[in-house]
Amino acid sequence: MNLAQVNIAKMLAPIDDPIMADFVNNLDRINAIADRSEGFVWRLQGEENNATAIQAFEDDTLIINMSVWTDMNALFNFTYKSNHIEVFKRKKEWFSKLTDLHMAFWFVEEGHVPTPSEAKERLKYINEHGETPYAFTFKNRFSEADYLTYKKTRS
Repeated sequence: MNLAQVNIAKMLAPIDDPIMADFVNNLDRINAIADRSEGFVWRLQGEENNATAIQAFEDDTLIINMSVWTDMNALFNFTYKSNHIEVFKRKKEWFSKLTDLHMAFWFVEEGHVPTPSEAKERLKYINEHGETPYAFTFKNRFSEADYLTYKKTRS
């Protein structure tokens, strides 16, 4: 199994506003780091090679980022141990704080490409029920075995 992730962010201004320019100018570089990272499998992208134009929510200030990784360590290393961290630390320059959890991870079969609808459902679940093997974050590193056990109890 692989690990899917979604995170959303609420932009302070439209994507083409000067406030967002430095974020936009870093997208290709950060996405290239992800693409070359050990354990990277897939990421959501539109015609611009990123996901900023994909309208997953009614609120057009919300942007979505989705990717699939071989495991939690690969995702963690990209997020916190690559040059991605430079841009990540600057998120307050471009995005407002969300009150709900804005990130969720879940296990997917190898070869499965998760959809924005699937990601939205996992975000809804984690905000309503908390972290379980069905939807979780780095705080609760559920394993594939945890997920399979959880899945059996729900069948």
